[in-house]
Amino acid sequence: MKLPSARAFSSEVDTGSRKENASKQGARAPFRFNRNGKGSSRIALLLFCSLVLLYLILPVLVIVPMSFSSARFLTFPPPSLSLRWYQEYLGNAAWMQATRVTLTVALLTVLIATPLGIASAYAISQSKLRIMRMIHLTLMLPLVVPIIITAVGIFFVYARIGLIATLSGLVLANVMLALPYVVTSVIAGLQSFDATQEMVARSLGMGRLRSFFVVTLPQIKASVVTGSIFAFISAMDETVVGLFISGGQYQPLTKRMFTALRDEIDPTIAAISTLMTAASFLLVLIASTRQKKNA
Repeated sequence: MKLPSARAFSSEVDTGSRKENASKQGARAPFRFNRNGKGSSRIALLLFCSLVLLYLILPVLVIVPMSFSSARFLTFPPPSLSLRWYQEYLGNAAWMQATRVTLTVALLTVLIATPLGIASAYAISQSKLRIMRMIHLTLMLPLVVPIIITAVGIFFVYARIGLIATLSGLVLANVMLALPYVVTSVIAGLQSFDATQEMVARSLGMGRLRSFFVVTLPQIKASVVTGSIFAFISAMDETVVGLFISGGQYQPLTKRMFTALRDEIDPTIAAISTLMTAASFLLVLIASTRQKKNA
């Protein structure tokens, strides 16, 4: 049998390697095309998201400069800068009373909605009964039902039981509206938590309640804090329900602002809006930071 020469063998090897490289390049060509397509789609998505964010932030970019205006009425751009309207807000007894009502309602809402939301989320995540799904959907209804319908319903119920223009009525209504945020946040934390740790604690003699507080709660505290912060923001910013059920000395800041806009428009509204926006942004930033630290 005659063996091929070294030159013939090397030429065959070179030919095979060229074919292999050509086949690889042919196989890579569609991948490059797809990768370029993905890159253009990402740019389009980034551009779209940037436009949406700009649309959402644009009112804030207008309100903040107007709050520092020295003019008597709302004007943009402001003719000159001044802290006049912040001083007007801090020195006005009616504004301060509405601020105290808002902060009181928001704090009481957090104190009531947080434990109720934690208990509800824990029961929903632990139980496999079908009724728990119905309870979960019921707790989420304030996020689904239009707020004006909810406000009208609360008004008619409160009118029958005498809770119109009361602090307790405001707190109960805001607890109902804030519960979905706490439940959603805590359920998300429980889903990422290893439930076998609690089962081990209970097998070693701990009761169910004690094992929850000792083992489970410390590991989902970031989700609890996040839910509490969003409950506070929800109670602080609620306007429609407050318009229906608040009155007298128990008017929240949002209703007072709405009344002021109806009667007389001055930059005090812009100053209060700027402070409320800054407070909400700071609270969301705190919640986001805590989530990243515990991730």
